[in-house]
Amino acid sequence: MVALVGARTDLRRVGSRWVGLCPFHDERTPSFSVNAEDRLYYCFGCGAKGDAIGFVRETEALDFPGAVELLAERTGVELEREREDPRAEEGRRRRERLLALLERCARFYATYLWESAEAGRARDYLSGRGLSEKTLRAFGVGYSPRAWDRVITGAQRDGFRPEELVAVDLAQRRRDGTGIYDRFRGRVMFPLADARGRVLGFGARSLGDGGGGPKYLNTAEGELYHKGRQLFGIHLARPEAARAGRIVVVEGYTDVLALHQAGVGESVAIMGTALTQEQLAELSRAAGAILLALDADRSGREAMLRAARGAEDRGVELRVVDMPEGADPAELVAAEGPDAFLERLSRAGSALEFQVRRVLADADLDSPAGRDRAFEEVRPLIAASPERSAVRDYLVRLVSDRLDVPVNYVTTTLASRPRGRPAPEPPAGSIGAASLASERAFLAMCATGGDLGRRYLDRLEDGHLSSDTARRALVHLRANFDDPLAGLPEDDPALAALVTGAVVEPQPVSEGVLRMSFLQLEGRRIERELRRAGEERDLHRQDELAAARQRVRSEMDAVMGQAT
Repeated sequence: MVALVGARTDLRRVGSRWVGLCPFHDERTPSFSVNAEDRLYYCFGCGAKGDAIGFVRETEALDFPGAVELLAERTGVELEREREDPRAEEGRRRRERLLALLERCARFYATYLWESAEAGRARDYLSGRGLSEKTLRAFGVGYSPRAWDRVITGAQRDGFRPEELVAVDLAQRRRDGTGIYDRFRGRVMFPLADARGRVLGFGARSLGDGGGGPKYLNTAEGELYHKGRQLFGIHLARPEAARAGRIVVVEGYTDVLALHQAGVGESVAIMGTALTQEQLAELSRAAGAILLALDADRSGREAMLRAARGAEDRGVELRVVDMPEGADPAELVAAEGPDAFLERLSRAGSALEFQVRRVLADADLDSPAGRDRAFEEVRPLIAASPERSAVRDYLVRLVSDRLDVPVNYVTTTLASRPRGRPAPEPPAGSIGAASLASERAFLAMCATGGDLGRRYLDRLEDGHLSSDTARRALVHLRANFDDPLAGLPEDDPALAALVTGAVVEPQPVSEGVLRMSFLQLEGRRIERELRRAGEERDLHRQDELAAARQRVRSEMDAVMGQAT
C-alpha cells in the first residue's frame, strides 16, 4: 500500500503511519495519511478515503474490474472469473494473447539493441542524441533486425499464430499470399504503451542507411492500437505528473526521452498528431494543468490553438510554452541545459497570450502600417478575454509595450468597439507612428549634428528605441559616424533607407531640440520599464522608475522654460 500510494505522492513515516501531500487536492501542509497495517488511506483535508482498489480507481480513472486487473498485474496475482459471457471471455483471451505477443516482441527488440553487433549503429545514433543507456532501458527502446523473418520465426516458435502477428501489425502478408514477413526491419523501436504500461504497438525510426521506406513507421490502427488515444510515455509520466501537478506535451519520442533524462519526468508525446479529445481526457486525468511545448512553426502554433479550444470545452487548464522556431525540446535541453528549459515551463502562458505574442513577433513593427495591422490582429484576441480580468490587463500592457502606444489608447479602442461589430479600418500610420517618427528624427539629428550629435548618440540605449531597424541604425551610426553611408549592408534595405534618409534629409539641430527629443525618448523608455516592473510586481523597481520619471518631467519643464 505504501509503494502504491508512494508512486503518486512522497510519503514519510510518522509513528505507525505514513503521511504526505494529498494527491486528490492541492495543499501545502500534509494532511494525507496511509495506514500500512490496515492498507487504508485517509485525507483529513478533503475527506478522500479508501483501500488499494479505491486508490487505483481514483488515480487511474478505472472501473472496479479494471482496478483489480491492474493490481493483479503489478503483484503477479492470477485472476479467476467465476462467471463470464462466452463471447466476452473469448475476446478477453484473444486480447491477452495479443498483448503477450507485443510484450514478447518489445523485450526481444530491447535485448537485440544492447546485445547484437548489427545494432551498433543504432546505439551510436541514440548516444549521439545524448540519451543514456539508463533512459533508453527505462522506456524499453530497442532495435529490429534487418532480416525478413527474425520476429515471425521466434514468435511462431513460441506458439503465436501468423494471423495474430498480422493483427498487431508485427507482420504483413506477401502479395502473392504465400506467407508473411516482418513489418519492422532495421529500425530503432519505441514501444507505445498505454497508461498501465501495456505495449499496444511500436513507433519505428529509420537510421537512413538506404533501406528505403519512410523515416518513421508506426503500428497501423487495429484491435489494440489507436493512434488518437496514444500518448508516448504516459505510463512513466503519470506518477511524476501527479506530483508536479502538471503534464508536459511534446511532439516526438526523443523529446520525451531527453526531458525525462533531464528531470522533467511529467512529459509525454503526441507523436506529431493533432491533440485529440481522447488524449485530452487522458492528460486531464494525469494532472490539473497541461503544458504544450510543441514546435513553434506555423503548423505547431495552429495545433496548440486547436488544442486550447478543445481544452476549454473540457474545462481543462492549458498553457503554452514559448518555443523558439526551429528548435525542439531535446535540442533546447542540450543547448541551454535542464534549468533553462524548466524556466521556460515556469513562464508558460495562456493560449491567448501565446497567440498575441506570436502576432507581435511576426509583425512588421518598423513601420506604422505594420503596427496598424498588428493591432488589428490582436484587438479581437484581447476582446475575447474576460473583461476586468488579470488576463486582459496583462495583454493590454503587453500590446501597449510592444507597439509603444499608451495603455489607455488600447483600452479605449476596445471599449469603443460595439460587441459583435467588426473593427473599422484604422487611418494609416495611427498606431505608434509618432514614436517611430521621433526616433528616426532623433537619429537624423545626431547623424548630422557634429560633436553635439555624437554626444547624444552615445547616450542612447536599445531601450530608448522601439524598432529593431532603429537599434541596428544606432549601432551602424556609432561605428561609422564620420561617414554614415560607408559599410551599409546590401541585405538590410530597411537599415540602408533609414540611414540614407537621415543623411540626405538632415534635421535642424540645436542643443535644446536634441535635449528635449532625448528626454521624450527617455520618458517613453521609463514608461515601458514601469509596465514591466508592474507585471513582475517589483515594487522597489517601480519606486526607482517613478522617481526617474519625475526627474525627466522636471528636466523637460526646465528645457521648455529656457525655450520661452
